[in-house]
Amino acid sequence: MADSWTSSGLDVHLDWQPETGRPGLAAAIRAAIREGRWQPGATVPSTRALAQDLGIARGTVTRVYADLAAEGYLHTAQGAPTRVATAGALPQSAPRPAPRDPAPRWDLRPGRPDLTAFPRQAWIIATRRALLRTPAAAFGYESELGAPELRDTLAAYLARSRGVVADPARIVVCHGYSHAIAVLARALVGLGITEMAFENPSLHMYRDIAAAQGQRIVGVEVDEHGIDVSAVDSPAVVVTAAHQYPTGVTLAPHRRTQLTRSGALILEDDYDGEFRFDHQQVGALQALAPERVIYAGTASKTLAPALRLAWLVLPRSLVEPVRAAMSDSGSRPAILNQLALAELIDSGAYDQHIRRCRAEYRARRARLLEALPDSVRPHGIAAGLHLLLMLPPEGPTETEAMAACRRRAIGIEGLGTYWMDPNRPGGLIVGYAAPPKHAYNGAVQTLVEALWEINT
Repeated sequence: MADSWTSSGLDVHLDWQPETGRPGLAAAIRAAIREGRWQPGATVPSTRALAQDLGIARGTVTRVYADLAAEGYLHTAQGAPTRVATAGALPQSAPRPAPRDPAPRWDLRPGRPDLTAFPRQAWIIATRRALLRTPAAAFGYESELGAPELRDTLAAYLARSRGVVADPARIVVCHGYSHAIAVLARALVGLGITEMAFENPSLHMYRDIAAAQGQRIVGVEVDEHGIDVSAVDSPAVVVTAAHQYPTGVTLAPHRRTQLTRSGALILEDDYDGEFRFDHQQVGALQALAPERVIYAGTASKTLAPALRLAWLVLPRSLVEPVRAAMSDSGSRPAILNQLALAELIDSGAYDQHIRRCRAEYRARRARLLEALPDSVRPHGIAAGLHLLLMLPPEGPTETEAMAACRRRAIGIEGLGTYWMDPNRPGGLIVGYAAPPKHAYNGAVQTLVEALWEINT
């Protein structure tokens, strides 16, 4: 009958030389415990397994274990596996420090979807299908442009849902939008384009990323019709045409046409294009000039930021420069996540998830508008995951409003950090998608209390 034992599969490393015999083996195990390589409470190999692995008599290991148990290094019990005792272990590491920015009690930070709405079951099914259908070769060193399966799927999806003129050969899958803008900025520098215009206001993080790649950053004003196209004088410009971030306005039709004829390369950040609530669809700017507009999309708002999935639809002239920049960056989104997203879209589950979220976020926005006091002015169209609340010129100030929110543990952002110059109007950017559904009413009520406080 074949021998069997439960711990025979444990591999352990011991600095032991056979010529040192039993004393040397005991010393090697002590060292492994003292140095923390054998953790307190961990199961150790059975005497039979360790003897077989080391090529020595089982009785030798049995006597060593007995000696170390007597010394307090090991713990033995009848009918149970031998474990490392805490007596001989090094002191444990200090507790992890609290995070510098702990999650707020009421999370109304913009740019965040409701993470509790992530379609876990659909994602599990999509991942399982991807694993079953994908050949082993797909899990090797993938193309710089991303998984062909996802690029094929995205080409069809973007054409259907956003009106994008998309060819799989011109799509590159990036490790999030931050990675996308870094790669693009680097590729443009290689082509001699070293200045990029950004909307003012806009998210400073992306301006900083482009600047770190060698781009000179200039600001262009935004009004109720979107970016002032007449003021664009840079060879490249970044716009959030469908839903300007953070003001929430849409680029007017006449400006869309004017911008695509300006001669500048345009990066269209379509970060939340799936979430339009007023039944007035606005397609992607890219369709007006596919050889001048670089379309950028992401799964961060529709699914979750942690997936780190974004994509660029490129003009033909930029495919090879961006491919080279991707190769230099060394960063790739996980291939399994790419394949799972392709399955999720192809199955229709992605569209179903977006429709559920769209209905939920529409209702949340309406609930927020209904609850707001008259002293704040909502700004922007009915779309997206955030709402800009402009504060009256006579006060309170943005600083006072932010302080009132902090006192109530509300996570929120002020408009001030988005401007590229000082002495601009203040406001609050409310991310109504961020709270879990059960916490949303409480978050809105707490925000309203803060707003009433600063207006009394």
